[in-house]
Amino acid sequence: QVQLVESGGGLVQAGDSLRLSCAASGRTSGTYGMGWFRQAPGKEREFVAAISWNGGITRYADSVKGRFTISRDNAKNTVYLQMNRLKPEETAVYYCAEKRGIRVGVLRADYDSWGQGTRVTVSS
Repeated sequence: QVQLVESGGGLVQAGDSLRLSCAASGRTSGTYGMGWFRQAPGKEREFVAAISWNGGITRYADSVKGRFTISRDNAKNTVYLQMNRLKPEETAVYYCAEKRGIRVGVLRADYDSWGQGTRVTVSS
């Protein structure tokens, strides 16, 4: 059973940057796509960004395009989410997720495993 552990969340001001990390352990061999989702208080969990197993394909929610960048380092079993020009409405718990296979997933149902989340608070 894979374990995903997110880190890097915190309290920042609007316009600041943060980089989230997600470290995976306990994987079996294979190819895995990774994604980031977020859930604000009282709202549904929503897609933020995804990356294919080799990093060759990325997908972003329209609301974060041009500001967020997803990347991965397979040697370290880690995926990152660089978040720039953060907005107060992006205050949420950010979750890392993993899916088997070579395709990129943008739906919650595409993913097989989830981390516990890391909280990001953006003050105005």
